[in-house]
Amino acid sequence: MTLMDNISEVTQFILVGLTDALELQIPLFLIFALIYFITLVGNLGMIMLILLDSHLYTPMYFFLSNLSLVDCVYASAVTPKVMVGFVTGDKIISYNACAAQIFFFVAFDAIESFLLASMAFDRHAAVCKPLHYTTTMTSTVCALLIIGSYGCGLLQSSILVALTFHLSFCHSNAVNQFFCDIPPLLALSCSDTYINEIVLFTLAACNVFFTLLVILTSYLFISIAILRVHSAGGRKKAFSTCASHLTTVSVFCGTIIFMYLQPSSKHSTDTDKMASVFYTMIIPMLNPVVYSLRNKEVKSAFKKVAEKVKSSLN
Repeated sequence: MTLMDNISEVTQFILVGLTDALELQIPLFLIFALIYFITLVGNLGMIMLILLDSHLYTPMYFFLSNLSLVDCVYASAVTPKVMVGFVTGDKIISYNACAAQIFFFVAFDAIESFLLASMAFDRHAAVCKPLHYTTTMTSTVCALLIIGSYGCGLLQSSILVALTFHLSFCHSNAVNQFFCDIPPLLALSCSDTYINEIVLFTLAACNVFFTLLVILTSYLFISIAILRVHSAGGRKKAFSTCASHLTTVSVFCGTIIFMYLQPSSKHSTDTDKMASVFYTMIIPMLNPVVYSLRNKEVKSAFKKVAEKVKSSLN
């Protein structure tokens, strides 16, 4: 009898979750349900607002509507399963469901990073070359940037999921996280995970550094252009078009670096779980809030739609 004959392959996983304290299950369910509700309402509302107001038919809001769509899928890949676990106590996830959760989570995480880079390029074109903006950011260019973002994200996710679920899981099926993620799954494998770790680190690093390179380069030229504006009002207006995007980028990229680009020896389980909550649930909720609170055009569009709804009810 060989060693492989003694190995019992894992067919399902147990998500350890955030806490085993029974008294916290319902409060956490209510908190996460509220977060998820705000995420869906905020992001779907942003998409509807952009579709309903013709003044928002611009490249910037085309990218923003896709960012909102990505955030909806991104949050939906994780949050509903976590909420069910709080209510039913069922923390089991099947092998295939785990693979699907990782696929959508990783894919739309990568898509978001590429979308943020595309939005930085759009802001650069708007601020630095306003006279050529309409010829630079054509519908074809915007479509290619969106298709490229989705294509790269789906391709990266396919590679990582294929590599991860090609491994053998025979030591344990308890995933030390509240959702299926690649690093805790690698820790359960009885296969050699060196290649997986290298590929994961390389793709995460490429995403972060490509995104940051495009964004920092864009904002370097944007800053130079803003400094050349003589009036304080002009500088404020130019900066206001970029402030929301900068806020989103800082939070998103900072969390990715913390989660995936530090040595595994420095990871703390509790800290990683808290960061994951922020990463998977809070960021998708914050994005529409950030863009709506800091954007006069979005506020104006919301008032118009609200007035139309109010008049139709009367």
